[in-house]
Amino acid sequence: MSEKVHVSSHPLVQHKVTLLSEKSTDTRMFRELVRELTGLLVYEAMADVPVNELIYTTPLEETTGHELQPRVGLVPIIRAGIGMVDAAADMIPSSEVWHLGMYRDEVTHTPVSYYNKLPKECPDDLVVVLDPMLATGGSARDAISVLKDWGARWIKFIGIIAAPEGVEELQRAHPDVDIYVARLDRELDGNRYIRPGLGDAGDRMYGTHPSE
Repeated sequence: MSEKVHVSSHPLVQHKVTLLSEKSTDTRMFRELVRELTGLLVYEAMADVPVNELIYTTPLEETTGHELQPRVGLVPIIRAGIGMVDAAADMIPSSEVWHLGMYRDEVTHTPVSYYNKLPKECPDDLVVVLDPMLATGGSARDAISVLKDWGARWIKFIGIIAAPEGVEELQRAHPDVDIYVARLDRELDGNRYIRPGLGDAGDRMYGTHPSE
């Protein structure tokens, strides 16, 4: 596996992604687990981010501490990525949030872009793409291409579960992008769903059904 692909080995991540995938997990618990997993994955993804030294004052004295060096932007891929934003923003309170909307055509299984609310120029040093599922890799691939055209130069992708085919496609198109996921599953099936997977993350997060 490429050194750019990071599959978490943390016991809490392994425990929570199992609960997330369980069929009996209800919508409320599913949302909470997505939040918890996002926070843990952001923690891991930010481990190599540089910091600046600064002087600050505690209630007792002046001392030396650190602050994040890069300006960070969060880009959830709507709709399922929205469920990851609050946890990521809690971990990086100074971050900015931008939105891209993509959905998978159920006939062609290809991504369709329908929403883009990026400002004219990229103001961030590091852009973190958020999407729970990395299945075919098409949506993440196309979203990152949009971000690079926008001016993003350092990009990380954070998901929750991935299929080998999606990882391979994202690596092929964007070998410079680090990929962080909680679990790498077995394969895509004939309908391009991740197996064993967790179903449709958006539907489970918002209590909807594929036909709605």
